Amino acid sequence: MTTQQLLTPAEAAERSGFSLDTLRYYERIGLLTSITRATSGHRRFTPDDLAWLGILRCLRDTGMPIADMRRYAELARTDHPDSLRDRIALLEKHDTAVNDQITLLARQRTHLRDKIDYYRTVLDAD
Repeated sequence: MTTQQLLTPAEAAERSGFSLDTLRYYERIGLLTSITRATSGHRRFTPDDLAWLGILRCLRDTGMPIADMRRYAELARTDHPDSLRDRIALLEKHDTAVNDQITLLARQRTHLRDKIDYYRTVLDAD
């Protein structure tokens, strides 16, 4: 791998949308492993690291708990045949939770719009 493909932590943070503190935290709790280091000891991120950060971004942005993200990361690092089934089960469970959240948000949005409409009618009556 050439050094041009390696990103500094600041570059990885910018491209991934995570803060530097989050990248450090994710490494500390095992969501990021095998981060390359320059001879100076500074972290360097590979294209594969960025792809993995994209997966973590999706899981985090959709509300997956850290414990489940850690479990998913553990499963993704294993070659055990059951790992794929376990990953599917974990992602299906999360997908159900995301769908439930979308349903709830749609109901709440309807409530908000109804309230906005009500206030507009009150304003128009004045």
